[in-house]
Amino acid sequence: MLLTIPNLLNEAQLAKLHEIMQGGEFVDGKLSAGFAAARVKRNEELGQEPERVQRLIRILMASLGHNETFRFGVLPHRVADPIFARYRPGMAYGDHVDDPIMGSNGPRFRSDVSMTVFLNAPEDYTGGELVIRTSFGDNRVKLPAGDAVVYPSSSLHRVAEVTRGERLVALTWIQSYVRDPARRELLYEMNLAREHLLKTAPDADHTAQVDRSYSNLVRMWGEV
Repeated sequence: MLLTIPNLLNEAQLAKLHEIMQGGEFVDGKLSAGFAAARVKRNEELGQEPERVQRLIRILMASLGHNETFRFGVLPHRVADPIFARYRPGMAYGDHVDDPIMGSNGPRFRSDVSMTVFLNAPEDYTGGELVIRTSFGDNRVKLPAGDAVVYPSSSLHRVAEVTRGERLVALTWIQSYVRDPARRELLYEMNLAREHLLKTAPDADHTAQVDRSYSNLVRMWGEV
């Protein structure tokens, strides 16, 4: 499932992120890439300045924790510390699949879901689309500042070359309670119906049935 999350970050949060990043040192993105990814990766990432990076992470993680679309669409179990990446003219990231196991500098976890948060406006740069390959063809994603997209980490994807301006994004990876993407999609759609029924017909028998079925499917498929 490819799921967009509008307004994950508001204007004040975006302004604060840009303020914190200003003056930070960006380094070659290949330094954080595996062998295969390093061959096709051309970007820059904010260097490991602990105080600066932790301030950025706190802002983003606070928004994720309060966002219902993220919580119910991803069913997050573990979330990696985000990476803040920059693409300037001539930079791109070729076709790749994200590493299946992450956390070389900390607890290891399985990457089920990848997330890109767009940090500047699409009109600020030309190119730079996130291109996700699906069975129905390529899906090209370029969202407003503050919006995010989540998609299975197993998807073949790339970032198109930036030909003008600067593309700024935050990236993170999530281990879900439910590793199978088809099951996560089913649970997300079922929860939308469940939430609607709980608001509009809280005392109805069919609301209780849907609520119980959702809970028991999470119990059946969930891994802790």
